Amino acid sequence: MQLLSVNLGRARTVPYTDHPQGVTGIDKRPADGPVRVSAPGPKGVGASGLAGDAVCDTRHHGGDDQAVYAMAREDLDFWERELGRALPNGSFGENLTTAGLDVSGARIGERWRIGPSVVLEVTSGRIPCRTFQGHLGEKGWVKRFTLNGAPGAYLRVLEPGEVRAGDPVEIVHRPDHDVTVAMEFRAGTTERSLLPRLLAAGPALHPESLAAARKYAEAYAG
Repeated sequence: MQLLSVNLGRARTVPYTDHPQGVTGIDKRPADGPVRVSAPGPKGVGASGLAGDAVCDTRHHGGDDQAVYAMAREDLDFWERELGRALPNGSFGENLTTAGLDVSGARIGERWRIGPSVVLEVTSGRIPCRTFQGHLGEKGWVKRFTLNGAPGAYLRVLEPGEVRAGDPVEIVHRPDHDVTVAMEFRAGTTERSLLPRLLAAGPALHPESLAAARKYAEAYAG
């Protein structure tokens, strides 16, 4: 398992975002050298966990529980075939493009060591939005991406440090529950009845997903 690229985005003005100033950092490109990774602070205040990376709409993106976004190269390859176009690393706005790692099949709370020092923890899947659709320029993209059910993973930073392309990725902890990123994603989008099952992941789950799971479970208890 390997890190193929570390991708950073700069803020730029576009016509397809809901950000009040019309800017986004979703257009991410591979960095040439090492990149510092650290916890950025709480959502709404903190942005990206990667130094030099722009997260503009902190209402919905960034913060400690969405500090890093990872996508498997294998999933990008799938979409290249489906869409009939090239999708370079970073095309989905991901910070980390990996090889040999089942990102959407990772369990919530799973921990990855990348390179010699960085440890990240899986928290949730990525929910597609209007900005993502506009960035790719694919009609109906939000629905199509959602139905495919392989959203990539958001991660929090447990141990900071530097990462770079070529770093090995090692799974250093895998929880004993069965709540995967893909399950969490389906529970929040197409299969709401799965929400109570997310509770098995406990506090490792993104706080918003955990709150939704608890609310649903209480509403339908008994």
